[in-house]
Amino acid sequence: MALFKPKYITFDCYGTLIFFDMAGAAERCFSERVAPEAMNAFTTDFARYRMDEVLGAWKPYYDVVSNALQRTCKKWGVRWDKADSDFIYTDCATWGPHPDVPAGLAKVAKEFPLVLLTNSMNDLIPHHVPRLGAPIHMTITAEEVGAYKPQMKGFEYMLEKLDCRPDEILHVSSSLRYDLMTAHDLGITNKVWVNRGHDPANPAYGYTEIKDIGGLPGVVGL
Repeated sequence: MALFKPKYITFDCYGTLIFFDMAGAAERCFSERVAPEAMNAFTTDFARYRMDEVLGAWKPYYDVVSNALQRTCKKWGVRWDKADSDFIYTDCATWGPHPDVPAGLAKVAKEFPLVLLTNSMNDLIPHHVPRLGAPIHMTITAEEVGAYKPQMKGFEYMLEKLDCRPDEILHVSSSLRYDLMTAHDLGITNKVWVNRGHDPANPAYGYTEIKDIGGLPGVVGL
C-alpha cells in the first residue's frame, strides 16, 4: 500500500504544539483561594466550562476564558475578580512549544507545507508561531473563521481556503474532543493523535497515534 503524502499537514496549535498551560495559570492565580488538594478538580472544571463556552456564537477568547473562570468560581464558591481573568489571559502569550516540537516540525516542513487551525485570536497567535521552530505556510484563527473548534466551520473554512478535499490533508492534534472527532465527522480520513494525555484513546475515530511530534516524520515516510 502506497504511503499517503498529504497536500498539507494541518495542526491544532495549543496543546498539540504549544504547551497549553491554562491549568498552571489558574493554579498560580488561585493558589491562595483554592486548597492544593482541590486544585486539580478546580482546573478540570475550568477546562470543561471553556469547552462549553466555545460551542455557541463566536466571542473573543478573553471572554471564553473569563466566562469559564467565573462559572468555575461560582461553582466552587471562590471569589472572582476581573484581575484574575486578566492574569490568566495575559499568561497565554508567554507559553512556548513542547520540547519535541521544533525538531519534529522542522523535519516535516522540508517536505510539506504546514497549516495551523487554531482556537486563537489574531493578536495572540503571533506570540506563538515564531516559537515553533519551523516555517508555517498558513495560520487560520477562530477569530478569522468566526467559530471555535470543535464546531465544523473552521475545518470547512480551512479546506476551502486550501482548495483541498478532506482526504487530501493530514490533520494532527492532541485533542479528540476539539479536533479529531470533528475531523472524522467531516471525512478527514488521515489523522494523527499526539497522545499528550489530554483525552482517553478512542481508536474508532481512525487516527495514527504518536507520543510526540518527533514521531510525525515517520508517519509521512521521512
